[in-house]
Amino acid sequence: MIARRWHGRVPADKAKDYLEKMRTVGLVDYRSTSGNLGAWCLHRQEGDIVHFEMLTFWTDEGAIKRFAGSELTKSKYYDFDSDFLIEMEPEAFHYEVVER
Repeated sequence: MIARRWHGRVPADKAKDYLEKMRTVGLVDYRSTSGNLGAWCLHRQEGDIVHFEMLTFWTDEGAIKRFAGSELTKSKYYDFDSDFLIEMEPEAFHYEVVER
């Protein structure tokens, strides 16, 4: 199993709307991809910035590529992201998961 983590920062005054987009678009997209084992949106406020972390679990690299495209570590962005994000971080990070 592989965990994929993506991070983004949003101004606090836009965070509520961005969270709704993650609920209705992002999480739906992740979870509907064959090979996705789960997806969560984590968020925390730090002053006037809200950090978003998308934490997803995948069966293998092929499943991640079905979601994100052929460049495995490249971040996937939606059309609305540029309206919210302070910067477009270029990379998502992957971790091998130790299972019980």
